[in-house]
Amino acid sequence: MDDSIWWIGFLAFLAAMLALDLGVFHRKAHIVSFREALAWSAVWVTLALLFNGILYYTRGEQAALEFLTGYLVEKSLAVDNIFVFVMVFAYFQVPSLYQHKVLFWGILGALVMRAAFIFAGVELIERFHWTIYLFGALLVFTGIKMIWAKGKQLDPGKNPVIRAFRRFVPVADDYHGEKFFLRRAGRLFATPLLVVLIFVEISDLIFAVDSIPAILAITQDPFIVFTSNALAILGLRSMYFAVGGLMQMFHYLHYGLSAILMFVGVKMLLVDIYKIPTAISLGVIVGVLTLTIVASWLRRQSVPPDARGPGEEVTVPRPAAAERATPQEQRA
Repeated sequence: MDDSIWWIGFLAFLAAMLALDLGVFHRKAHIVSFREALAWSAVWVTLALLFNGILYYTRGEQAALEFLTGYLVEKSLAVDNIFVFVMVFAYFQVPSLYQHKVLFWGILGALVMRAAFIFAGVELIERFHWTIYLFGALLVFTGIKMIWAKGKQLDPGKNPVIRAFRRFVPVADDYHGEKFFLRRAGRLFATPLLVVLIFVEISDLIFAVDSIPAILAITQDPFIVFTSNALAILGLRSMYFAVGGLMQMFHYLHYGLSAILMFVGVKMLLVDIYKIPTAISLGVIVGVLTLTIVASWLRRQSVPPDARGPGEEVTVPRPAAAERATPQEQRA
């Protein structure tokens, strides 16, 4: 099958799913329940596995392995995105009623940015092969840095882009339903919800610098890189609502993510000496994730509740602002 047909078909599928998500299932703002989030998470994972099956029967075992490995890498790295979402929503006191809309538009923007990153990365590797060593070194460095970053708090208010935006664009003091903009006395104001959306986009841009090179270490096929990325981050919203708080109970998961980044970085650095088979990469990634999750669970069972760290008893924030949402806003 011609590559252009694959691209058209997949992009049409994405457009249909996004339209269905926002236009039908989330047309009216509502607080996403754990049960609903779990159901949507299952839907996105099932769609990814079905797509992987289609690749297997049309493109072969290697393409299917590359997709599945890339998908797992992106899913595992998405845990850090969830931590950022939790902190940002708590910092800006985003009502739970409107968090899904912010994540919807944030992930839509992420798809566009990552597509640009993917094509730029593939083009660089094809034209300048030595850049693969830069990507590999970046991943190893990021993995090491991630170990020491555990427990550090993020302050969105100190982000230079957010500060510059507030300096040049007037921002309203309060949320006004789902609006990103409002007009007062003939003057256009941004709402705090737009500021939150900008920060979500910035955070994804930063994470893309890690995740795109990680998948390029597995395959340089732009279609497989993009589809594995897209299907992983499309399920990120439901993953946030389903396990945003629970993921913080996994004390050692952060170290597992660091190990995965360093592994794929080393794989890139060794590409001209020894090409690690995709099946082995998949086994290492699944093994590391399983080991860190099981170790975290065992630690949690052995440590008394009063001896647990501050990050081990956190749930997805339900800020006070969510309780102040008016009945009119809840029916919006």
